[in-house]
Amino acid sequence: MTPLRQAIQERDQSYELEENWPEAERTGEDDAPIIPEDMPDHLQKEARLRALPSPPLSEARSSAKLAALHSRLILSPRFPIETLARCLVDETADRNPDFNNKSLSIFGGELYGYYTAENILCRYPRLPTALVFAAMSAYVGPATLTQITKEWGVELVAEPGGEVDPGYLQCKCEDSMFTQPQPVDPGDDPSGAHKTMEPRIVAPNRPNPEQKTWRRGVSSMTVYDDEFGNVIGNKTTKNSFTTVGEACKRFVQAVMGAVYLHRGRSAAKLFFKEHILSRHLDIGSMFDFKNPARDLSKLCAREGFQGPVARILSETGRRTRHPVFNVGVFAGKEKLGEGTGSSLDEARTRAAAAALKGWYLYSPLNMRVPSDAEGPYAKPWEPIFVDMGEVVV
Repeated sequence: MTPLRQAIQERDQSYELEENWPEAERTGEDDAPIIPEDMPDHLQKEARLRALPSPPLSEARSSAKLAALHSRLILSPRFPIETLARCLVDETADRNPDFNNKSLSIFGGELYGYYTAENILCRYPRLPTALVFAAMSAYVGPATLTQITKEWGVELVAEPGGEVDPGYLQCKCEDSMFTQPQPVDPGDDPSGAHKTMEPRIVAPNRPNPEQKTWRRGVSSMTVYDDEFGNVIGNKTTKNSFTTVGEACKRFVQAVMGAVYLHRGRSAAKLFFKEHILSRHLDIGSMFDFKNPARDLSKLCAREGFQGPVARILSETGRRTRHPVFNVGVFAGKEKLGEGTGSSLDEARTRAAAAALKGWYLYSPLNMRVPSDAEGPYAKPWEPIFVDMGEVVV
């Protein structure tokens, strides 16, 4: 027997040891099933499976759904299918941390947040903080990860248990929660300001928690809140039920964590680029300027440019019912932006907005992220451009 075959056989035997584990370790001493000795073998096996909160790992290799999901995600043959089955078990279905995906989802969620943040900040160093939070939510938010779960072809089980196919997502959802949330269009809330700037109850991790009506500023959100700009609540209490969105989010995060653990950093980054970063996100459509002409004047004053001046570049049909004006905004001899509208005010406003987008969406040519400098043979990290931040008016 070759060393490779011997190693594979030893790994298979290690997974098969689960069949000999007592049911009390999965169900608890008080919940262990009482099976009559004269019961047929197939009925005894079915009774043991029904007593388990989630499918045993030994059933993973006989699941066609799990094998199809493994191939659909183009996972490496060295990625154990038993680990993929564990990623599908939510904490609400099985409280045992050795069999649910809680630890993998926490690790994978941190990886998603880190890789997404470094790509956004290095690609668009001038992007306002509110749009960074919105882009983070659009890439790895709960609605997006729920949509990814549906695209992967993963289905939810109505009631988890040991007799269920391991290829289903195992979670306990209330009847009112058993609906798939629709993905949120980033254009519906371009800046996220109406969500994040309203007075809310201050979380325990913030200073002065007794002041419940204090405004949450963008600067404090980057320090005290999560990667999406949401308040980090107190999660000391455990809930027996979850939502479909939360279960799908934890599953996708757990897969990412498992890929990193089994295949390493390079495989995890490739998985992230193929499934997350490859999704098209039009950040330019997420801007929502209230007064772009005023913002552009403040920006030019801060950067030491000449004051912006609007000039008509071309026009047609001034005395008709449908005139079209093409206006450009100039700072000295440099054209900052150009806009078209049915009136001079509309064209000037669009030109100022285009100039602001051109400033905030600046992207360096040779973009590198900090994780590219990891590894013994990687090129040393070179500091990137850091902007002064968005204009405060």
